[in-house]
Amino acid sequence: MPRGNYRSKVGQDGGMSDQSALGWAGCTAVEQDPRRVSGAWVFLGTRVPVAALFENLENGISVTDFVELFPGVTQEQARLVLEHAARSTAAAVA
Repeated sequence: MPRGNYRSKVGQDGGMSDQSALGWAGCTAVEQDPRRVSGAWVFLGTRVPVAALFENLENGISVTDFVELFPGVTQEQARLVLEHAARSTAAAVA
Protein backbone atom coordinates (compact mmCIF):
# COMPACT_ATOMS: atom_id res chain seq x y z
CA MET A 1 0.00 0.00 0.00
CA PRO A 2 1.59 3.35 -1.00
CA ARG A 3 2.15 6.15 1.44
CA GLY A 4 0.29 9.38 0.89
CA ASN A 5 2.02 12.32 -0.72
CA TYR A 6 1.59 14.65 2.24
CA ARG A 7 4.44 16.94 1.16
CA SER A 8 2.26 18.61 -1.45
CA LYS A 9 0.10 20.21 1.24
CA VAL A 10 2.64 20.80 3.99
CA GLY A 11 2.95 24.42 5.07
CA GLN A 12 5.93 26.23 6.55
CA ASP A 13 4.96 25.11 10.05
CA GLY A 14 5.07 21.46 8.98
CA GLY A 15 1.31 21.07 9.13
CA MET A 16 -1.14 20.83 6.31
CA SER A 17 -2.28 24.29 5.36
CA ASP A 18 -5.78 23.77 6.73
CA GLN A 19 -4.39 22.13 9.88
CA SER A 20 -1.81 24.74 10.83
CA ALA A 21 -3.99 26.52 13.39
CA LEU A 22 -4.84 23.47 15.49
CA GLY A 23 -2.41 24.27 18.30
CA TRP A 24 -0.52 21.00 18.43
CA ALA A 25 1.36 22.04 21.57
CA GLY A 26 -1.68 20.88 23.54
CA CYS A 27 -1.51 17.33 22.16
CA THR A 28 0.63 14.89 24.15
CA ALA A 29 1.09 12.53 21.18
CA VAL A 30 3.21 14.97 19.17
CA GLU A 31 6.37 17.01 19.46
CA GLN A 32 8.21 19.70 17.55
CA ASP A 33 11.95 20.23 17.33
CA PRO A 34 13.38 22.80 14.90
CA ARG A 35 16.34 20.47 14.33
CA ARG A 36 14.17 17.56 13.16
CA VAL A 37 12.02 17.34 10.05
CA SER A 38 12.39 21.09 9.48
CA GLY A 39 10.50 21.82 12.68
CA ALA A 40 7.34 20.01 11.61
CA TRP A 41 5.03 18.62 14.25
CA VAL A 42 5.76 14.89 14.38
CA PHE A 43 4.43 11.93 16.31
CA LEU A 44 6.27 11.71 19.62
CA GLY A 45 9.46 9.66 19.33
CA THR A 46 9.33 9.51 15.52
CA ARG A 47 10.15 11.56 12.45
CA VAL A 48 6.63 11.02 11.04
CA PRO A 49 4.86 14.35 10.44
CA VAL A 50 1.37 14.70 11.87
CA ALA A 51 0.33 15.94 8.42
CA ALA A 52 1.09 12.46 7.04
CA LEU A 53 -1.82 11.02 9.02
CA PHE A 54 -4.34 13.44 7.55
CA GLU A 55 -3.02 13.08 4.02
CA ASN A 56 -3.19 9.30 4.23
CA LEU A 57 -6.71 9.42 5.64
CA GLU A 58 -7.71 11.71 2.75
CA ASN A 59 -6.25 9.11 0.38
CA GLY A 60 -8.40 6.35 1.88
CA ILE A 61 -5.81 4.72 4.13
CA SER A 62 -7.26 3.52 7.44
CA VAL A 63 -5.69 4.45 10.77
CA THR A 64 -4.74 0.78 11.25
CA ASP A 65 -2.97 0.73 7.88
CA PHE A 66 -1.28 4.07 8.64
CA VAL A 67 0.17 2.69 11.88
CA GLU A 68 1.47 -0.34 9.97
CA LEU A 69 3.01 1.86 7.26
CA PHE A 70 4.75 4.20 9.69
CA PRO A 71 6.73 2.24 12.30
CA GLY A 72 6.91 3.98 15.66
CA VAL A 73 3.46 5.56 15.42
CA THR A 74 0.97 3.83 17.68
CA GLN A 75 -2.79 3.48 17.43
CA GLU A 76 -3.04 5.49 20.65
CA GLN A 77 -0.99 8.37 19.20
CA ALA A 78 -3.14 8.43 16.06
CA ARG A 79 -6.30 8.42 18.19
CA LEU A 80 -5.02 11.28 20.35
CA VAL A 81 -4.10 13.35 17.28
CA LEU A 82 -7.52 12.81 15.71
CA GLU A 83 -9.30 13.65 18.97
CA HIS A 84 -7.19 16.79 19.39
CA ALA A 85 -7.95 17.87 15.82
CA ALA A 86 -11.67 17.27 16.38
CA ARG A 87 -11.69 19.29 19.63
CA SER A 88 -9.66 22.11 18.10
CA THR A 89 -11.87 22.28 15.03
CA ALA A 90 -15.04 22.27 17.14
CA ALA A 91 -13.64 25.07 19.33
CA ALA A 92 -12.71 27.12 16.25
CA VAL A 93 -16.26 27.04 14.87
CA ALA A 94 -17.97 27.64 18.22
